[in-house]
Amino acid sequence: MNRPFLPAEWEEQAFIQLTWPHKETDWNYMLDEVEECYINIAREILSRERLIVVTPEPEHVEQVLAKAGICLDNLTLVKIETNDTWARDHAFITTIDEDGNAMLNDFCFNGWGMKFAANLDNQINKKLMKEDLLQGKYVSRLNFVLEGGSIESDSDGTLLTTAECLLSDNRNDTLSREEIEKYLKSAFHVEKVLWIENGFLEGDDTDSHIDTLARLCPDNTIVYVKCNDKDDIHYSALKAMEDELFQFTNCRGEHYRLLPLPFPDAVYDENDERLPATYANFLIMNGAVLCPVYNQEENDKEALKVLKSAFPDHEIIGIDCSPLIRQHGSLHCITMQYPKCVQK
Repeated sequence: MNRPFLPAEWEEQAFIQLTWPHKETDWNYMLDEVEECYINIAREILSRERLIVVTPEPEHVEQVLAKAGICLDNLTLVKIETNDTWARDHAFITTIDEDGNAMLNDFCFNGWGMKFAANLDNQINKKLMKEDLLQGKYVSRLNFVLEGGSIESDSDGTLLTTAECLLSDNRNDTLSREEIEKYLKSAFHVEKVLWIENGFLEGDDTDSHIDTLARLCPDNTIVYVKCNDKDDIHYSALKAMEDELFQFTNCRGEHYRLLPLPFPDAVYDENDERLPATYANFLIMNGAVLCPVYNQEENDKEALKVLKSAFPDHEIIGIDCSPLIRQHGSLHCITMQYPKCVQK
C-alpha cells in the first residue's frame, strides 16, 4: 500500500482552476487590461489540459474566450459569486490517500489575516463540490486558516513554508509554532517542514507567501529570488533567506540544488508604491511552465532561462503579468492545479 501525500505541482494534472475578474472585484478600474492577461493564461492552459473557470458571469467569459479565437473544448464554466480572483488561496488543496484517491481539503480563507473580504470566496469550494465536477472526498478543514500560496510540496515528505505567513496574527494565532507544524505534518502527510524565517516583497499583502520567494522543483531543486543590489530594501532579507536555503536538506538529508531567479527592476503603481513583482510566481502545468514577465527584457529572459534549467522537459512560456501585480499578486496566485485523480 502506498503512503498518502500532498502532490507536487509538477505531478500530472487533471485541470487548473481560475476565478475570473469582474466589475465587483478590485479589478474594476482596470478590468479590460487584467482580463486580457487572464485570456492569455487561459489560452495556454486550454491548449494542454482542462480549465475550470469560477465566475458569476459564465456567458461573458465564454464570449471573450471565443472572441480571442481560443478552442473551448477543455473549458468548464461554473457560475458562483466571488469577492475576488485569488484561486491559489481559496481553492481546494488536494492530497492523495494511500489508495490513490483524492482528498479535497477545504481550508478557511480569511482574506490573508482578515485584510480583505472573503465571505464569498470562502464558500466557493463547497459550491464547486455541488457541481459534481470533482472526483474525491470533501474534507472540511475550515477550523484552520491556510492559503495554497503559503506552502510547497515535493511529493516526497517535505513541505516548504514561511514563518512570517503561517505564524502571523489573525490566521491561527491561538496555536504555537509547534502545534501548527504538527497540524501541517498530519494534514499533508509530510515528515519535514522547512521554515523560511527571512525574505519579503514590498507591497505583498500575503505576509510573505512562499510562492513569491522560493519554489520546490523536480530533482531536489529550489529556485528562489535573489537580489544583487545592495542598495535595494530587499537585499539583506533575501540574502538571509538564501543563506537559509543553503542549509536546508530534504527528508533524506540531501542539500538542494539552488537556482537563483533574477530580481525584477522596481515597479511602482500610480501612487508611487512599490509592487511585488517576482519571477517565483510561476505555474507548472502538464508539459509547460508559465512564467510571469514584466516587460524587462534582460530580467525576463534570464528568468525563463533559469526555469528551463529547473524544468528541462517543459516548455517555458512567458506571460506578461504587469496587470496582475497592480493588485499585488501574479500568475501562480490566480491559479490552482488539481492532480489527475480528481478527473471524473
